[in-house]
Amino acid sequence: MGRAAAVAAEVLAWWLLLTGAWLVFVSTVEPLEFLVGASAALLAAVAAQAARRATSSR
Repeated sequence: MGRAAAVAAEVLAWWLLLTGAWLVFVSTVEPLEFLVGASAALLAAVAAQAARRATSSR
């Protein structure tokens, strides 16, 4: 697996986890709310991957 594929897989895993957690805490899911929540989860997933990369040994 290439470096870009590994990064994409990690971001996808974080996004799925964070979007799933968000869905658990929301009582009703409207389409616009889902879009906003999924977008926020994507930003958080990218930040989590960047933080892990910054703290890992090289």
